[in-house]
Amino acid sequence: MEGLGFRFRSEAALENLTAEVVKSSAIEGMVFDPASVRSSIARRLGIEASDNAATNRHVEGAVEMMLDATRNYSEPLTAGRLLGWQASLFPGGRNGMKSVLVGQWRTPEMDPMQVISGPIGRDTLRRKNIHFEAPTADRLAAEVERFLEWFESPDVTDPVLRAGLAHFWFVTIHPFEDGNGRVSRALADLALTRADGSALRFYSMSTRIEAEKKHYYQALEKTQKGTLDITGWLLWFLECLGRALQGAEASLARIIRKAATWEWINQTATLSERQRLVINALMDGTDAELSTSRYAKLTRCSLDTALRDIKLLLEAGVLAPGPSGGRSTKYKLRLPPETQRGLG
Repeated sequence: MEGLGFRFRSEAALENLTAEVVKSSAIEGMVFDPASVRSSIARRLGIEASDNAATNRHVEGAVEMMLDATRNYSEPLTAGRLLGWQASLFPGGRNGMKSVLVGQWRTPEMDPMQVISGPIGRDTLRRKNIHFEAPTADRLAAEVERFLEWFESPDVTDPVLRAGLAHFWFVTIHPFEDGNGRVSRALADLALTRADGSALRFYSMSTRIEAEKKHYYQALEKTQKGTLDITGWLLWFLECLGRALQGAEASLARIIRKAATWEWINQTATLSERQRLVINALMDGTDAELSTSRYAKLTRCSLDTALRDIKLLLEAGVLAPGPSGGRSTKYKLRLPPETQRGLG
């Protein structure tokens, strides 16, 4: 990654931060538009994005928490910071139609705080499906203080193991009415960022956790119901992290291919800002075909200007026309010979 230069390292980080926000929310059943998350992160980091998708307060809050955890990883973790993270997840103090206590630890009125599955209203069956019961509200302040003291105290704990410990410890305290899972995963990201010694994220732990959600919850529940030996959880966490790193190879390979493509284009032609924006959109998006109308829409130019720009890209060999002709012609990006042979 260091060999790609700052621009493509930033792009890889943007992609993985986007995945982290989207997938961590998806674990809790909250669906975010990846384009909106990407746009929000890119704007905050000063990175040029191929689109400017609209966002909302929930997206902005989740992005704010993740960026604080990863960009400000060297800052001390405090109770106020944790409370701020949780509050950012629920703008207006609501989760959909439900009111959520934000910026505060949960109250005694919420005891017992249980993770339960089963049909609502069938109390007998639900009691059989209590997966976890958190400490009572009167213990929370002291429990969080102990956790924070440990998290910021230097010791011989391996920094990657510390990430797994932090995740498990905080989600077990379960200090909020809602948002405990996402805050716990942000804590793990903060600890992993400290372990890496870099704010640039080249892998997404939550992407892997979301893909293995059933096993994730099973590992948590089994350890929470067991003894104080949490070796089983740490083994699962480390194995999951290993799979996350392996999975990152595919996305990083795409970034490497993009870098090789731009190197070839820059040697082949001199492009305008409009043309560069469109080329990035073709490489970043799911739709690899380009029409004149799509070019005009992406760059906010006239159809005549779009036609002229496309003609120049064809002459430079950057674009290749599809089989159909006339106004319905679709164009595709040519790839450098090295990339076509599988470079990267």
